[in-house]
Amino acid sequence: MIRRAFVMSVNPGAEAEYERRHRPVWPELEAVLLRQGVTRYSIFLEPDSRQLFAYVEFTDEAQWDAIAATPECRRWWRHMRDLMPTDAEDRPTSRALREVFHLARGSGAH
Repeated sequence: MIRRAFVMSVNPGAEAEYERRHRPVWPELEAVLLRQGVTRYSIFLEPDSRQLFAYVEFTDEAQWDAIAATPECRRWWRHMRDLMPTDAEDRPTSRALREVFHLARGSGAH
């Protein structure tokens, strides 16, 4: 299992709308994520800084990378671009985080 974490941000005043649009996320986008090997995906909001912390687990790097090219993902990015900083392709601006500690019962991970 591949674990990935990254940070993004939400524009001032857009926090509630950002959360509303994720409750629930579009079923067709969820289907793409699951089909591409995503097993867990969480996004957390730190309200004072408006920073978003995302954590995802998936099975294959190529499948994860392929999500960005799907019509469902591209449409979602366009849907979210008014709420958060994005690049020229509407991809949310993000910064990868480096894992420094992991504990999993029974997995032998350390």
